[in-house]
Amino acid sequence: MEIQHSWKVRLSFKNATILVTTLNVLAALLLLRGFLSSSASSRNKLSSDHQLSSVLLKHIKESEEIRLAMQPLELIKRVKEIQQEVYAEPETVQQKDAKQKQTAAVDLSKRLKDLRSVSDAASFKALEEWRKRKMERARQRELDKNGTTTSQK
Repeated sequence: MEIQHSWKVRLSFKNATILVTTLNVLAALLLLRGFLSSSASSRNKLSSDHQLSSVLLKHIKESEEIRLAMQPLELIKRVKEIQQEVYAEPETVQQKDAKQKQTAAVDLSKRLKDLRSVSDAASFKALEEWRKRKMERARQRELDKNGTTTSQK
């Protein structure tokens, strides 16, 4: 009976809780130790990163200076001048073209008016003759219709 009693003492809820709590405390201490050691190494890392970043910044500044020195500034200025000339010229050319088109349109309209006035009399006469013939044909058809409808009845 003593054997059964020893098992009960070992497996009680109180003992199990103490065991789990102890394991949790040990795990927390290990994690805390890991965090503290990594923060110390990160301080060392920050100082080495600062040295690297200063070297990197120096390299970036030098490369930027070299890039600016290699730009063809005279060529860029000349291209801008040419672009401004190109934009300035079409305005005067467009104004001249617009004036030429306007005078051409006025000349064309005058010529059309003159052509109409000369040909108005002749075309009016031809139009009247065409109307007369048209009316005569319509009358003939009407008479033919009336003639055929009365003979059929």
